[in-house]
Amino acid sequence: MSRRLSITLALPVCALLAGTAPSLALDVTKTVDIAAPPAKVWSVIGDFCGIGQWHPAIEKCALSKDGGKTLRTLSLKGGGTIVESQTARDDAKMSYTYGIVSGPLPVSDYSSTLSVAPKANGSLVTWTGSFKAKGAPDAVAVDAITGIYDSGLKAIADKAK
Repeated sequence: MSRRLSITLALPVCALLAGTAPSLALDVTKTVDIAAPPAKVWSVIGDFCGIGQWHPAIEKCALSKDGGKTLRTLSLKGGGTIVESQTARDDAKMSYTYGIVSGPLPVSDYSSTLSVAPKANGSLVTWTGSFKAKGAPDAVAVDAITGIYDSGLKAIADKAK
């Protein structure tokens, strides 16, 4: 077999293997400085269903339980719902972690943490997420999550002042 034929055969095999490789997790982290004490900021965002009071995309939030898990069902302005499950919570450290159970976002394996930390003259709010793109290019999934975090953090800053 000539060298040229070996390379010609190897390319389709590599392409096939690349198509079956698991996609890598995508990460988004956004922060905002707020000129308010951490306890005040946490009072705005610490309630798992409180997101319905501060995030501009959420019309309402309804809490429920499923086998000991705390779920929130978010009704979106303009239609659609997202169901999220709280997976960890630490009120002393002012943070909670949640995952998306179902919804219209172009992501899967989504896990996110929202936290408040003290900072000189106020607080630092951090919203971080890890996920895989689902049914869309990576950039579209990242842009969707970035938009959610940016608008949410702006609203938190406005409400916590």
